[in-house]
Amino acid sequence: MASLLVGVLIAAAVVIVTPVLDRHSDDPSAPATGNGTDLDLERRIAGFATDTVAGARFLPPNRVERETVAAGVGLYLDGKRGEAERRLAEVDFGVHILRDTVKGRRYAEIADRAREGARGWGRVYIDLDAPARFSVQVPHPVADAYSETLGFGVLRGAPGGVLVVAGAHRMAGEGNAADVAHRTDTVFHAVCAELVARGLPGIQVHGFADKTARAHDAVVSTGAGDDGRPQAVTLARALTDDGFRVCRAWSAKCPLAGRANKQGRLAADDGVPFIHVEFSRTVREDTARGRRVVAAMTTAVAEWKTAERKTTAPKATEREARSGG
Repeated sequence: MASLLVGVLIAAAVVIVTPVLDRHSDDPSAPATGNGTDLDLERRIAGFATDTVAGARFLPPNRVERETVAAGVGLYLDGKRGEAERRLAEVDFGVHILRDTVKGRRYAEIADRAREGARGWGRVYIDLDAPARFSVQVPHPVADAYSETLGFGVLRGAPGGVLVVAGAHRMAGEGNAADVAHRTDTVFHAVCAELVARGLPGIQVHGFADKTARAHDAVVSTGAGDDGRPQAVTLARALTDDGFRVCRAWSAKCPLAGRANKQGRLAADDGVPFIHVEFSRTVREDTARGRRVVAAMTTAVAEWKTAERKTTAPKATEREARSGG
């Protein structure tokens, strides 16, 4: 009798817990199901930076590993959620559905479920309540202190975002192996390449030490290309109107303009808008000023409507070439 009672209680617990998690459909047209785990997503991402990224080691992924993660992200964006989970599981990545308690929006968190602190490959967050329209890229969490918080602020502030966050300090690898903004052989770059192939504009958030550019609070650039100029102008104007000192890389000689940034070069090659923005340490560590620069970035990305998507996802060979081969 006691065994029967225990079995009933276990079954009841399963019934209670299961609806919270998204079990994903293989039907591309089916909406994501379940509300997800309720939490403050800003705190989760800040915790990821301080608890994982800060002490993570970096294990360079091989081509198959980085392209498998990128392909899984692409499948998820295509609505093939079950297929995406199976593909991601090949490299011990998984999907967890989260509902941000501040705005009530749901996001898919794609992350390493086995060796996150040992491999340092990063995470991806996808807005589930709106079609994907843009990406927010954070290549140097912790190293560029609070850049991950600013990046998440943009994801939370505008619908249709995809947030890509590196998983290790830029100095964690041998040489510059973990400096994902300047490498094409990382999971971070492979995912960004997947997003560019789908025509998604991107904004990449960085930080600089105050002494590097004492005359400026922010440096706004379109990187190696010029396709993001209208939104970069919007961002620079919004920041200036709010009292920030801004260096505009298209009309002045600015430090930290990101011309050699690998994700920016890829976007430029494809004619996809890209913004590279740097904020001083003083701005980033001030919560109130941080909110103001997030508002300015949100205003800029809001101009990016539904991306002009390519008719097909990139083939495997093309994907390999775009992410370093």
